Amino acid sequence: MKKTVVIDVVGLSANLIGKHTPFLEKYSKDKNLASIAPMLPAVTTAVQSTYLTGKLPSEHGIVGNGWYDEMDAEIKFWKQSNKLVLSDKIWDRAKKENPDFTCSNMFWWYNMYSNADYSATPRPNYLADGRKLPDFYSQPAELRDVLKDKLGEFPLFQFWGPGANIKSTRWIADAAMLTDDLHDPTLTLIYLPHLDYCLQKFGSDLSNTSKELTEVDAVIKDLVTFYENKNANVIILSEYGITPVSKPVHLNRIFRENGLLQIRVERGLELLDAGASKAFVVADHQIAHVYINDAAVTAQVKAILEKIPGIALILDDQGKKEHGMDHERAGDFVLVAKPESWFTYYFWLDDAKAPDYARCVDIHKKPGYDPVEMFMSSKPRAAYKLLRKKAGFRYVMDVIPLDATLIKGSHGSIDTPKEYHPVLITDKGLNSKNVKATDVYQLIWNSLTEKG
Repeated sequence: MKKTVVIDVVGLSANLIGKHTPFLEKYSKDKNLASIAPMLPAVTTAVQSTYLTGKLPSEHGIVGNGWYDEMDAEIKFWKQSNKLVLSDKIWDRAKKENPDFTCSNMFWWYNMYSNADYSATPRPNYLADGRKLPDFYSQPAELRDVLKDKLGEFPLFQFWGPGANIKSTRWIADAAMLTDDLHDPTLTLIYLPHLDYCLQKFGSDLSNTSKELTEVDAVIKDLVTFYENKNANVIILSEYGITPVSKPVHLNRIFRENGLLQIRVERGLELLDAGASKAFVVADHQIAHVYINDAAVTAQVKAILEKIPGIALILDDQGKKEHGMDHERAGDFVLVAKPESWFTYYFWLDDAKAPDYARCVDIHKKPGYDPVEMFMSSKPRAAYKLLRKKAGFRYVMDVIPLDATLIKGSHGSIDTPKEYHPVLITDKGLNSKNVKATDVYQLIWNSLTEKG
């Protein structure tokens, strides 16, 4: 099989390729550049699963970055087991056809417990005293020690949160190249998250993102040069483009005002009790899943949704089927936001009663996605908390604001202008300048099975 590398530059769209990305601008002109039609939902875990299986969420089961687990009566986001993806991955097929095939998965999601030969993914250490230390999980386990020895600690706090910057993207790229030198895998998958964060924070404001574009462009150049020197086929792609937004929609607050949510109060702070609610919303960028525990309120829920500004589509059973979202993990209704709008998870009506996790970076406790985690409410407060940490005192890093209007970019919808569509760049022939997300699997397969 032909050595192939797939570089996932999250958030990259055609409108970003230009003077601030000199390498990509020249490279894309010399190769074949196509746009990928946004799929539903256009979010990380679902799109990556489609690229690797050739299937839609109705088959592979990844209906978003998180969903409601009815058995546990819990909302779960950013789980990591590859067993959650219910369709065979491209490396499963390759291993069956060629016993010499090997795969390296560098930080694509649902990375843990797959049969990829070499892999690494974020996995902090949660200590008994409440501290969270940066770390990552690898397969084989000893790869973690090799990468840490050569590259230092994985910069987890620069991977996500208010400190997110180019350091994590550079570390991932270096880890991929080091793993390649050590093991020479047939297929390498590389996740470069850098643009995702600045574009959600600042939207299309180049005064705030031009430096970030130039930084990730330099990393891409290094990767392409490295792999082309190894005679590998290189595919550069993205999962979605990030469009401007200015209108956060607080669906759970509306449900609460209509008597559908069950709220628990602990230590004077409010928590959403999903299992006891008549209906609630799991928000995920520009899509949302509406779960109904009491069938008697179904008509009421739909009537409420139809009156909410900011909702473009309300998908019922038939709508979910038409959009490849008819899976048991999906909500009773799936919502898609209008342009300029996005959905928050917020359910409290008074910020003084917001749960303690609301002001923290806590992707697993929050019952929905929270991009505001990329902002910091107070640098002096954060510095004070770090001093407490260094002094060995207990602390809560509660430095995240509760202002959803800070977010200027989002994704998830399928109704986006073409200049914001995700892109695919390859030196192989394409039948069209417009491809579907499900076509990416075959394009990778065609690269792997190239003769000669």
